[in-house]
Amino acid sequence: MKGSTHLIIGCAIGMVAAAYYQPFTLKNAVLYMAVSTFSALSADLDGESMITSKLGKITRLLRELVLWTGIFLTAAAVYLYFKLHLFYPEFSSVSVMLFLLGFVTKAGIIRNAMISVFGCCLIYAGWLFNMNWLIGFGLFIAVVPWLKHRGLSHTLWALILWGEIGLGLEHQLQIEGIALVSIVGYLSHLLADTLTPKGVKWFFPIFKKSIKLHL
Repeated sequence: MKGSTHLIIGCAIGMVAAAYYQPFTLKNAVLYMAVSTFSALSADLDGESMITSKLGKITRLLRELVLWTGIFLTAAAVYLYFKLHLFYPEFSSVSVMLFLLGFVTKAGIIRNAMISVFGCCLIYAGWLFNMNWLIGFGLFIAVVPWLKHRGLSHTLWALILWGEIGLGLEHQLQIEGIALVSIVGYLSHLLADTLTPKGVKWFFPIFKKSIKLHL
């Protein structure tokens, strides 16, 4: 399935969540959109993604814009914490997701190494602040880039792990629906890929056959 399709589905999930959960606030809407979009694309942090070869010039420019915006915002979050001792969970979460979204459609060893290093930083931050969900998120980010495309990141087990991470993030932010949005976003990716000729190995490595649905 094309990356643009996953992106559209993720955005749609975020918009529905923003409209459903009350009271509506711009901050919550941004968080729902960021979480759902990243969740819908995160499975493709693995291996050599077919998305990369299908990007147009405008899409590539947008990718770079998202990446550098994420870098800038993440740097700002780090500065606020270490220099001014200010920590904004919502701002930090959006910054990290934008940063990682910029890497979803990239490929190569350098890309994988950068994501893994960033994942290790998240693991350390989770240990430092006693956030188990952040440790799990960091492990996901550090390991998935080195997996074969449509391998373990496209399984029921990855979905369960992502749900646990989303639940931890919801407890951290105290915003209802974040966990559900993250689960539905990730699930949408697996379901969309199940509709393709290649299918998805939902129960890999226990059951190695791809599951496909033809409409």
